[in-house]
Amino acid sequence: MSKKIYILNGPNLNLLGKRQPEIYGADTLADVEALCMREATTQGLDIVFAQSNHEGEIIDLIHEARDTAAGIVINPAAYTHTSVAILDALNTFDGPVIEVHISQVHKRETFRHKSYVSMRADAVMAGFGVHGYALAVAHMGKLLG
Repeated sequence: MSKKIYILNGPNLNLLGKRQPEIYGADTLADVEALCMREATTQGLDIVFAQSNHEGEIIDLIHEARDTAAGIVINPAAYTHTSVAILDALNTFDGPVIEVHISQVHKRETFRHKSYVSMRADAVMAGFGVHGYALAVAHMGKLLG
């Protein structure tokens, strides 16, 4: 039986491939979803893939995952550095959480070096481009056995 994981994406990730491709690359969010689906199939996982520009909607998805998912992969985007509310929601989730960032945030502006989500995350992927999502899904497969 497959285990379900949620792959959640924060603000502006709907513009992947169009917004700052020199930082985030040319792949679209649909490309990322397809990449995750392929890796999830390899790992025997089912995915719920979602993106929102609204903090409350991301929190609602985390709450939903509490009852339906074994793990969460999350790229909180700019909410990484600002959202105690997303951290609090993740702290209510019992399964593993993996944080993903497309860019190497520690080589960017100083404010991007602080992550509230990392205080809950079991692993962090940063600087691998969109391939970081596949790495996160593969690692989730190992964590969930």
